[in-house]
Amino acid sequence: MTKLKFLTVAMFMFCSVLSKAQIMKAEIKALGLTCSMCSNAINKQLKSIPEVTNVETDLNTNTFTVSLVDDNNLSPKIFKEKVEKAGFFVGALLCTMKSKNLSNKAFIMLNETKNNVEIVTVQVLDKGYVTDKEYKKLSKSYKSIESFSVNNDEDYHIKVLD
Repeated sequence: MTKLKFLTVAMFMFCSVLSKAQIMKAEIKALGLTCSMCSNAINKQLKSIPEVTNVETDLNTNTFTVSLVDDNNLSPKIFKEKVEKAGFFVGALLCTMKSKNLSNKAFIMLNETKNNVEIVTVQVLDKGYVTDKEYKKLSKSYKSIESFSVNNDEDYHIKVLD
């Protein structure tokens, strides 16, 4: 019986390690901001995430650069939720992460990654992570990928940026 418990715990730990996204940095372009108070609302929401170490704001581009602690298990969903909780929308979400973490089954790669690159930046292309206009255009481009048009909050269609 103790061997069974040990195996169960070991498998759980192994699976939880594999499921970590380990996003190092997130760059969020927010839509709908009109003043610095809007920026402060998003900034406050992002800083409420325990794994966040720093948030830098560029008011000219409405971009928030979020630095995170190592070995976090955050998914892109948390950033979208926090921006929306502040009353705004995500126009673009770029995540910097280790390329070995792209094998996470939550990420569906829409292009190839370069070999021997340790750290990559990816853009999440799902509805709610890009503008509506951009999503319509992407839906036509990726219509052969059945999962792209399905609104699943646990799968992320990503494009590796150069």
